[in-house]
Amino acid sequence: MEIAKRIENLRELMKKNSIDYYIIPSSDYHQSEYVGSYFKSREWISGFTGSAGTILITLEEAGLWTDGRYFIQAEKQLLGSGITLFKMGEEGVPTLNQYIKSKIKNKETIGFDGKVLATNFILSLQDELEDRAINFNYRFDLINELWNDRPSLPSSEVFILEEKYCGEGIESKLSRIRATLETENCDMNIVTSLDDIAWIFNLRGNDVVNNPVNLAYAIITTDRAILYIDEKKLNEKVEKYLYENKVEVRDYFEIYEDMERISNSNIIMMDLNKVNYAIFKNLNSEIKVVNRANPSTILKACKNKIELDNLRSCHIRDGVAVTKFMFWLKNSISKENITEISATEKLEDFRKEQALYIEPSFDTITAYEANAAMMHYKATEESNAKLAPRNMLLVDSGGQYFDGTTDITRTFILGDCSLEMKKHFTLVLKGMINLSKVKFLYGVTGTNLDILARQALWNIGIDYKCGTGHGVGFLLNVHEGPQGIRVQYNPQRLEEGMNVTNEPGVYIEGSHGIRLENELVVTKDEKTDFGQFMKFETITYAPLDLDGVVKELLSGEEIEFLNNYHKIVYDKISPFLTPEEKEWLKEYTREI
Repeated sequence: MEIAKRIENLRELMKKNSIDYYIIPSSDYHQSEYVGSYFKSREWISGFTGSAGTILITLEEAGLWTDGRYFIQAEKQLLGSGITLFKMGEEGVPTLNQYIKSKIKNKETIGFDGKVLATNFILSLQDELEDRAINFNYRFDLINELWNDRPSLPSSEVFILEEKYCGEGIESKLSRIRATLETENCDMNIVTSLDDIAWIFNLRGNDVVNNPVNLAYAIITTDRAILYIDEKKLNEKVEKYLYENKVEVRDYFEIYEDMERISNSNIIMMDLNKVNYAIFKNLNSEIKVVNRANPSTILKACKNKIELDNLRSCHIRDGVAVTKFMFWLKNSISKENITEISATEKLEDFRKEQALYIEPSFDTITAYEANAAMMHYKATEESNAKLAPRNMLLVDSGGQYFDGTTDITRTFILGDCSLEMKKHFTLVLKGMINLSKVKFLYGVTGTNLDILARQALWNIGIDYKCGTGHGVGFLLNVHEGPQGIRVQYNPQRLEEGMNVTNEPGVYIEGSHGIRLENELVVTKDEKTDFGQFMKFETITYAPLDLDGVVKELLSGEEIEFLNNYHKIVYDKISPFLTPEEKEWLKEYTREI
């Protein structure tokens, strides 16, 4: 098998370079969640195509660590590869660090490419192994020596995101970052995360599919801003824009040399969960490092008024595309030959009709019947299921628009389906509604609210192996921190202007998958003697399929919320539909 041969060749290189353990993550030089083709080393060596996971190759064994979103997919893709699947978070399953600690012997060597592993990951591994004389060799990209037809580094052209969309210029953003540097008594902020850099400089590109970012690094001091980027990506307009905003431009890889030039007297602020280990190691060890999230991370998470106004408008157009798709699907399922892939293409056609649309915000998940039990399933020519007028179709999709990024999931009832499936659908809907309508005191985190989405499912012994919600960038990454809604503890408070998804689900292996997702914006509610109360505004507008609802499972308050939501959907979406579509929408947003 091809994968087994690649692993065998890698082991030969490991022996040649005196490496006993070799780590291959999913990330690029910037710890991005989604990466360009050049960086898909983990996929190349394992055959596993999920967005998250880490491979460990030893001279005798191989393992993949991934999370609950990918358990089913990974089991299928690793068959016959000789790679053991380690299901992260499951009872009795060791973490990668624990596994290494249980196996590694004194004076053995752990190897990795230091440009693709986060500093904090390596520092924590070193801490766990401090009682042994372990060598860490971070200078080898062994995959590069084996991957003969490896794609080149991406080279998309940079474009400027105008202030009429983003609402704030470079000067203002740099000023706010510098204020944090002053407060924290730091001399500079080293920024390596691509979404932060895109936001700070109001620049976008296409170096990562569906993520409008450019490969770049940045250093911000009290009086300078330096952007490290391949200058071939900059046209005259962008060069002039950067010059006028007093941004110095240097070659992309020059940052590694510049790290060695930084004076020992400097205090550097950087996020060691984002900064790669090679950059960290190039700094003089005497330099004081303040390890904290980049100031830009929280600043970009709280959308300004112009961004929020644009997002509301953007979501209406996106909702029109999804509603038209639902109308087409419901009316064509018994008449046309439709597959997962052709349905995906049809939805993309509807989005392309919308003003300011650029591209999808991630690979659309169109999953029929049992395929929907794989949370991040993507149809291929081999798996491409033909749809029939029965059971359910899950479609998780989104768009990149000049005025925002969208993420929406709907599960459509295509015909007859079991009462159990409809009950599961209704319990997912129940959780989504209860999270949407909550009123909470300022200071609450997403972790405090997560149970609202899960309670109805927990009551019947069902859970979903992922978070309930994540932040969404503005013409940026569809997954954006630091806010999120999940069981695992997240200390980030929900601040006014943050947007977050609300997407509970049910995933029954071999049978079906259900997910319903809207985007929410955190807004202020009343202020009383007990403090400032907050609430959510729903900004996603598309019907929730009433054909799947078991009304008796919903409370009066939940029915009222659903009816009010559908009235808003009809009012906002119907003006953009044909008379036939409008009449159909009236039926699918009716009061129940």
